[in-house]
Amino acid sequence: MLRLIGYFFGIGVMLALLAAAGVAVYVGHLTQDLPDYEVLASYEPPVTTRVHAADGSLMAEFARQRRLYLPIQAVPDRVKAAFLSAEDKNFYTHPGVDAEGIVRAALLLAKGGPMQGASTITQQVAKNFLLTNERSIERKIKEAVLSFRIEQAYSKDRILELYLNEIYLGFVYPGQGAYGIAAAALTYFDKSVNELTVSEAAYLAALPKGPTNYHPFRNTERALERRNWVIGQMVENGYVTKEEGDKARAEPLGVSPRRNGNYLFAGEYFTEDVRRELIARYGQDALYEGGLSVRTTLDPKLQLMARKALQDGLIKYDRLRGYRGPKSQVDVSGDWGAAVGEVKGLSDVPEWRLAVVLEGSKSGLEIGLQPGRVASGALDEKRETGTISAEDMSWAMRHVVDGKRVKAKSPADVLKPGDVVFVEKKEGSTGAYELRQPPEVEGGMIAMDPHTGRVLAMVGGFSYAESQFNRATQAMRQPGSSFKPIVYSAALDNGYTPASVIMDGPITITSGGQTWSPKNYDGKAAGPSTLRNGIERSRNLMTVRLANDMGMKIVAEYAERFGVYDHLAQYLPMALGSGETTVMRMVSAYSIMANGGRQIKPSLIDRIQDRYGKTVFKHDERGCEGCVAKEWTGQPEPELIDNSEQVLDPMTAYQITSMMEGVVQRGTAVTVSELGRPIAGKTGTTNDEKDAWFVGYTPNLVVGLYLGYDKPRNLGKGATGGGLAAPVFKAFMGEALEDTPVVDFKVPEGMKLIAINRKTGMRANEGEAGTIIEAFKPGTGPADSYWVIGMEGESGVGEISSEARKAVTESPGGLY
Repeated sequence: MLRLIGYFFGIGVMLALLAAAGVAVYVGHLTQDLPDYEVLASYEPPVTTRVHAADGSLMAEFARQRRLYLPIQAVPDRVKAAFLSAEDKNFYTHPGVDAEGIVRAALLLAKGGPMQGASTITQQVAKNFLLTNERSIERKIKEAVLSFRIEQAYSKDRILELYLNEIYLGFVYPGQGAYGIAAAALTYFDKSVNELTVSEAAYLAALPKGPTNYHPFRNTERALERRNWVIGQMVENGYVTKEEGDKARAEPLGVSPRRNGNYLFAGEYFTEDVRRELIARYGQDALYEGGLSVRTTLDPKLQLMARKALQDGLIKYDRLRGYRGPKSQVDVSGDWGAAVGEVKGLSDVPEWRLAVVLEGSKSGLEIGLQPGRVASGALDEKRETGTISAEDMSWAMRHVVDGKRVKAKSPADVLKPGDVVFVEKKEGSTGAYELRQPPEVEGGMIAMDPHTGRVLAMVGGFSYAESQFNRATQAMRQPGSSFKPIVYSAALDNGYTPASVIMDGPITITSGGQTWSPKNYDGKAAGPSTLRNGIERSRNLMTVRLANDMGMKIVAEYAERFGVYDHLAQYLPMALGSGETTVMRMVSAYSIMANGGRQIKPSLIDRIQDRYGKTVFKHDERGCEGCVAKEWTGQPEPELIDNSEQVLDPMTAYQITSMMEGVVQRGTAVTVSELGRPIAGKTGTTNDEKDAWFVGYTPNLVVGLYLGYDKPRNLGKGATGGGLAAPVFKAFMGEALEDTPVVDFKVPEGMKLIAINRKTGMRANEGEAGTIIEAFKPGTGPADSYWVIGMEGESGVGEISSEARKAVTESPGGLY
């Protein structure tokens, strides 16, 4: 009997050994081509690039997978507890696989049930990083073998770190998918992981099993049930007390989703230019997967001021041209709220709302306001109405019909029931609104620090939602007379003074068999005039004669040196700003005059860091040797060393600045003088009054802008830079400079300040009327004998008689 038992035992052992050998061969065959788990050591997942304003405000995020990588040390214990309770409560004790779970899954499969995971966190890491999502026994075996190897190679904390940063946790709105717990905390609760409550952490831990199954709005009940189960597991495992668990279970989901795109209001144009620059520097993969940290130059407060100033200027001009009609029409016989709810408004002009006209009369309009959207994205069922009085739409009584402005007698003649319009709530009222319309005219505006080239504010148009074309950096427009300071700077750098007299009289230029006879804006000629008068009154004839005398080669050289153009054709009309350029280039050029003649590089970005915090780009290239001292031992305070190129004589820069102060004080931009500060600037109006410009500056801030149609056309008679653009500049500067000290332009050492007659340019006699203080370089000054371009031929020298002096003094003006 014993021999028989031994015989069967031997056979059993042999069969077991054969089975084990077979399993070993099978497993060996399966695992011979396993991926190399050591790649986990150099794991670099796609990470979100984040763009911040100068004050740290988040402007935008760019990612293919929204992920912010968190080291395990930065993950709060309650978040770890939630995921461990939901996914793998024995994580810190098992060797990589959960034997009990495997047996349970195998028995279920043997009974004909569905294949279940029973995967530990380590197994999920193996599957997510190294294997596919195939549901098969072979894949589970590979997963288990890799899990054992991973556990031997890495610490538990490292494995948990990989898991928490890799998992997909779904989305609230399409296109907002969150990868990893840091991105999920922002996506679902607009919080950092450190701010999550027990109930919020539990909800995130409920998502890995199937994010769409537990969507907070589509499957709210299932989401609550799953979250509460996770909270129960946290209590059972001792991570939270029963009281804390009961309190967390009683709370609603509390999902407060974070919207995609731009987070800083009014920064869309700026952000898009930054995005394009990052792609140009590093490529799309680095932008959308590289986890860059970008600190921009944008000042959010100045940005809001610039947006308001330009929008107000565009609206003011547009309203004078009449009302062009409704945005669209809808059927109001049924649910007008649903009908108007489908019309797209301007998302970046939140002051305005869409509304549909319900009824019109002589006294005004009754309107139904477009419903908002609830958290789920559906239209709110609440309906809200309001009124527009005839007085609050009086400007629209001149409405455009078949291209002609027609005077309406009643608001009902302008708009009919079903017309969809823009409205803005009337200040201080409850149900009263004012009629609005997006302007046809557009414009671009930039504010810059002249010492560093940092772009502090940028407005590329009325609404980014309406048009993504950036008119501050992309629109090529003629700068008109705002280019003249470049011409005058070249003259001052080449022997002229602000008191040099040039003939402002008719001139005809013949070239290539063709003749050109420029004219002043007012059609008049002022006679002999100083350079200062020429720029203050924006005299075209003087400028052409000056450029002709110097030669366009010099003018082109200075235009290219200032960065206004890469290459300026050497034709005289170019001296009047006929060549196309951008607002960015013009502001950069004026910055050179404002900072004492030093070259600057305009920049939207202060600093870029890679995913590890290493600085890979820094805009400020100024040196500072003393800044690295470890301690103070009585040494002098460190100073920044500006090593930028000097492209304009500092004395010339001051002279042209002083002359442009005259433009503000008594010239074409006299409206700006109401600010009561030292400001220099120049207006510009292009051919046929298609564009209106103003570029101006204080010692520490340069601002430039233009107004014009995207398809250039006449803005209307009298539409000049002084009348349209300068008021926008004034509105912005009035806010931007509020509560800041008054700063004068610094006079360079060695400059001579001499009293002269403003019109003749000659040294002023004591008590003489019309006297101003003019700046002269050493070796120059006012004289009785000087060059007068155009008096004797095209250039000659002569004495100024008392009669000529009187003629100059009494010569007619004419503002441009």
